[in-house]
Amino acid sequence: MNWTNEFLGSVTVCDCEGIVVYMNERSKEQFAKNDDGDLVGKSLIDCHPEPARTLLKKMLAEPVPNSYTIEKKGIHKMIHQTPWMENGEFRGVVEISFEIPMDMPHHVRS
Repeated sequence: MNWTNEFLGSVTVCDCEGIVVYMNERSKEQFAKNDDGDLVGKSLIDCHPEPARTLLKKMLAEPVPNSYTIEKKGIHKMIHQTPWMENGEFRGVVEISFEIPMDMPHHVRS
């Protein structure tokens, strides 16, 4: 079962050199401006402008998570980039991106 095929967001995975090893269909749609959108086997670093390129390189050198929100064409998105670990070994970075409401509630729970 590959749950990412019907996930309503983008899932993109690169190895520790920044080479894309997996993209779900939504991710391919998001990157469709680059030929057919399938970047598997290509450098994810080359797809990012500065300062995102430098940040991705840092995340590949020092595996740390990074999260932020963006607004593009009136749509808000949550971007979460996190180290991909396998048996305790750093293998690369997973990026999950999905739309969020413009006025998203925030709850503090104790």
